[in-house]
Amino acid sequence: MTLTREQIAQRVARELKDGFYVNLGIGLPTLVANYVPEGIEVVFHSENGMLGVGPFPFAGDEDADLINAGKQTVTALKGASYFSSADSFAMIRGGHVDIAVLGALQVSQYGDLANWMIPGKMVKGMGGAMDLVAGAKRVIVAMEHSAKGEAKILADCTLPLTGKRVVHHIITDLAYFDVTDEGLVLRELASSVNLDEVKQQTAAPFKIALRS
Repeated sequence: MTLTREQIAQRVARELKDGFYVNLGIGLPTLVANYVPEGIEVVFHSENGMLGVGPFPFAGDEDADLINAGKQTVTALKGASYFSSADSFAMIRGGHVDIAVLGALQVSQYGDLANWMIPGKMVKGMGGAMDLVAGAKRVIVAMEHSAKGEAKILADCTLPLTGKRVVHHIITDLAYFDVTDEGLVLRELASSVNLDEVKQQTAAPFKIALRS
């Protein structure tokens, strides 16, 4: 059985450590805020100018003025702060973000990331992705393993790149990969997923070093 989007987010949340400053990209990564492990304190950063982003609000509790970078309504934890976009990007570019969790259209075997446009389709802009992959200490890609039958983990990206050799870990509905200087290393398989399924849906070579 492959992981749901919520389960992918839960697996990502296990990478968080007490005291980390974390940026969550648009889409699936925003779900990570709902699954912070008990006993640790994480400060979520949103590039539109907020530290201390909390879980999504319950229906009826939304504040239309309190949104994340994806224009979704969010909650604010005790001690949250608000500031300009310029200050927000100074935090990113200054290396103050411990982990950036991003979605992806494609990731290469060496951690090249393409996540901002498909040629010929209208795009709003790159957003903060290019700054995040350059400034964050670690970059985790959280995504479905394939899209419409096409692999998203490739030997080389074919779409315009957001950054070269910037991804450290890939967590999908099928597996967990580390990205090393020598290429991909498979560390975990999702429950009820076998190795052949991962090989069939991964268009890049990888080593196997499954955790016990």
